Amino acid sequence: MHEGLAGETLRGVHIAASLGDAFGLRLSAERGLSLPNLHPASCTKGRALAGRGHRQSLVAGGMPERGSVRDADVHALRHAPNAAFELHFVIHRASVGNRESATGRAARASATLRRLGYPTAMPTAGILIIGNEILSGKVTDTNSPYLCRELRELGVEVERILTIPDDVEGIAREVRSMSDAYDHVFTTGGIGPTHDDMTMEAVAQAFDLEITKSESIAARIERAQNKPPNESQLKMAMVPDGSQLVDAGDLWFPVVIVQNVHVFPGIPELLYKKFESIRSRFRGVPVLLKQVYVKQRESDIAHSLNELLQEFPELMLGSYPKIGEEMFHVLLTLESRDAGYLQDSLDALLAKLPDDAIHKVE
Repeated sequence: MHEGLAGETLRGVHIAASLGDAFGLRLSAERGLSLPNLHPASCTKGRALAGRGHRQSLVAGGMPERGSVRDADVHALRHAPNAAFELHFVIHRASVGNRESATGRAARASATLRRLGYPTAMPTAGILIIGNEILSGKVTDTNSPYLCRELRELGVEVERILTIPDDVEGIAREVRSMSDAYDHVFTTGGIGPTHDDMTMEAVAQAFDLEITKSESIAARIERAQNKPPNESQLKMAMVPDGSQLVDAGDLWFPVVIVQNVHVFPGIPELLYKKFESIRSRFRGVPVLLKQVYVKQRESDIAHSLNELLQEFPELMLGSYPKIGEEMFHVLLTLESRDAGYLQDSLDALLAKLPDDAIHKVE
């Protein structure tokens, strides 16, 4: 926990890293909001090991002598006055005229974040899709693609998506397993008033909790319909004991959070609104993306891609052949949380491919 400036906690910390000619780490903050849900992440050394509290140490060693952050600066950041403030750190190249390697710049970024007390591993998530209707093909799951896109944009890495039937024991087992393995868990489906809505009971069972009536939710139901809820509606007011209830915009039913498990409805439109109401909780260092549309076949460029990954081992590189496209044959995606590293890898890729092989770059 990053506790607050003279009794208060920091509010609205925004981290933007630009690792080009120099690495500029800009932290802007104002008092009032807590930091527990901020997850700045380094761009170095791949993925975090699965499991909360079992993150891989990404960069060994301390802060480099040149361009290092002074203890006084760190103290100033953590113990600044209550007024809004900005603190800038600039770590310059190792020498003028010789660009520091992308790995070296990333190492400096990671060391800075560690020195400030932030995690350097990308936070992880698991998504649990619940419902017989998904497994039978009656309904197509659109919730997991949405969550994957939103979470990646926020800097959270989804490591697993699992679809399971409406079964209390099975749901409870998978909820507990994902909760132990990932920083965040998202369940969708199974929280309505009917016989096959079992998610709340299962989440309670996963953590050995009693399921109790929430007077707050019952009152919300009554206010929404101007009459007392019936027995079926009261089922939706039954939640695991100790659940955190977070208002979801103009929706009467709150987001229910149990430990690191976020319980969402299966109806996509409701899920989107509910997630939007709490998305700031998951904000970290986002993944940046470049897309290259290539006219050549995948087999023609495979050697260039292999060479690129040898030069840029931390690059997240995707190659996707496209059938039926007239203008290009392969879509290449390059991703990193380090803007400088990403641009360097893109430049290297374009240099490896013939000019007439590129349809466009986005």
